[in-house]
Amino acid sequence: MLTLTNLHTSYGAIAALRGINLQLDEGSVVALIGANGAGKSTTLNTISGLLQPRSGSVRFDGREISGWRADRVTALGVVQVPEGRQILAPLTIEENLLLGAYRRRDRAVQQDLASIYERFPRLAERRQQRAGLSSGGEQQMLAIGRALMARPRLLMLDEPSLGLAPLIVRAVFEIIADLKAKGTTLLLVEQNAHKALAVADVAYVLVNGQIVRSGSALELRQDPEIVKAYLGHSPHP
Repeated sequence: MLTLTNLHTSYGAIAALRGINLQLDEGSVVALIGANGAGKSTTLNTISGLLQPRSGSVRFDGREISGWRADRVTALGVVQVPEGRQILAPLTIEENLLLGAYRRRDRAVQQDLASIYERFPRLAERRQQRAGLSSGGEQQMLAIGRALMARPRLLMLDEPSLGLAPLIVRAVFEIIADLKAKGTTLLLVEQNAHKALAVADVAYVLVNGQIVRSGSALELRQDPEIVKAYLGHSPHP
């Protein structure tokens, strides 16, 4: 479904991605792990069109999309939940959710909205509340719900557990596991490598803008170097 080939992205003279190669198959969950500044978010932003690559290829369903504007990429069904959630605080929860469907012209928007409320009852209870008054966990649910309203073919999650309490992190990853069980194709950027590798099928390790390891998530969870660098010494995800 998604293929990155020798992808390079820079911030001015600073190289952020240096020859990224990545393959994501439909229905799978791929995790990108690595330290701060490794290039994880830059990878997602380059795929989604928020950043323009210096060179290399981004192909989605066999179509070259590198360099496309973000709105064109979204129209293909590539939808990103950004780091920090970036909900529109003055608008209500329901208005934020409906913004996720702003490009849609079908008649199922209200049906999908009802489905989001069924999935996230706390959002249903607060649907007319200003989004900025919601807790961090509620805002993360809102950001995911807003993305789902676009009916994504590929859902990209950028640091979904960032800044959340442990109980809320567990709830967020239960949501991710449920999306996986329903066949949603996911590209997950996450500093909590335990959680990321527990839910992913395949993982890539980024260091200084380069992929230094890749393989099945199970293989990486059992690799002593990965355990030492990213997982500590706990055997549990």
